[in-house]
Amino acid sequence: MKVTEKEKKKDHTETVEEETETPTETSEETEKELDVEEQLEKAQTQAAEYLDGWQRTQAEFSNYKKRQETERAQMRTRVSADVLGKLLPIADDFERAISTLPVEFSRLTWCEGILMIKYKLDAILKSEGVEPIETDGQAFDPRYHEAVTYEEAAGYEEGHIIGEVQKGYTLGERVLRPALVRVAKAPAAPPEEKDENSDTSEDKE
Repeated sequence: MKVTEKEKKKDHTETVEEETETPTETSEETEKELDVEEQLEKAQTQAAEYLDGWQRTQAEFSNYKKRQETERAQMRTRVSADVLGKLLPIADDFERAISTLPVEFSRLTWCEGILMIKYKLDAILKSEGVEPIETDGQAFDPRYHEAVTYEEAAGYEEGHIIGEVQKGYTLGERVLRPALVRVAKAPAAPPEEKDENSDTSEDKE
């Protein structure tokens, strides 16, 4: 069967059209791929922004909770300090009463009752974190001690505590009441002695 010249031309035309259409299809596919990549990049950028915003919000909320907890703790400490501070004069009264109690009364029932109340009060203060301020043999510290007098005292270095007038107390790092103390001072310089020989020679003149 012979192929006519007309059919040959037709086949050639179709082949040329197919070859012409191929680059166009490739270009469209490339554009689609680029569009997908661009959308993916935008989505990743947006996801990173959302993550960053979420992390900042979490950090701010965490800091807010910490501030609230700190403020509540400070409020509790202030309230406790106010209440416990009002109990300290009562503890002082018990201390003075017991220190002046005659020995022969110490075994009486009513005296033992007073001692029991004093021990319970001390236990309550201790359970709340109240601690007495150390003074015995300590150097004077204005953060914890308040000087009542400065005295010359043998055997004590200058600036050291020689006696306690009233107990001081702390609540954690807070000073409920400074300790009232007596502080040693440097001894006064002795008066200068006159040279007797010098005085005698002056009299002779």
